[in-house]
Amino acid sequence: MDKSPDAFRTISEVADDLDLPQHVLRFWETRFTQIKPMKRGGGRRYYRPDDVDLLKGIRTLLYDQGYTIKGVQKLLKQNGNKFVIAIGVGDMDAVEALSASMAEDAKPAARAPAPEDDQLVGKARLPSTRRFFGLGGDAGKAEGEAGEAVTGTGISRDDRALLQEALYDLLECKRLLDQVR
Repeated sequence: MDKSPDAFRTISEVADDLDLPQHVLRFWETRFTQIKPMKRGGGRRYYRPDDVDLLKGIRTLLYDQGYTIKGVQKLLKQNGNKFVIAIGVGDMDAVEALSASMAEDAKPAARAPAPEDDQLVGKARLPSTRRFFGLGGDAGKAEGEAGEAVTGTGISRDDRALLQEALYDLLECKRLLDQVR
């Protein structure tokens, strides 16, 4: 029996709909404060239709567009939930309209992004094969892709920061798993 489009969904239904494991949805709840499923007795999660659309948008940005978690967090912070929901449901007219209205609002306060920004909003990162250690490019160069200096270990500053971020994420996953045990 199919549910109404307005019905709340369990985590297993949402996971099946998005083709993701349930633990990924739980992890995203820790990374994106905008995801707030209703919780019932025993911690059972129920996702509202807007929550499901937001998750679809996050999934599209992470898996299809190549954004990092940090980049999606910046998009949500700067553009709001409606923008990411519009991406999730595939409403490109709404995305363009929201982008245009936000660009008009931001004109007086526009600033150039700092070079140390990890993820520029609106641009996906390079594929991972080209980000780490010169793979997919000139591996023998003493500089990274953007001409950044390479440390004594042969790893550029940006690659080192990416590795540290990945290590932090892994440690956070371990902490969450230890809590469950």
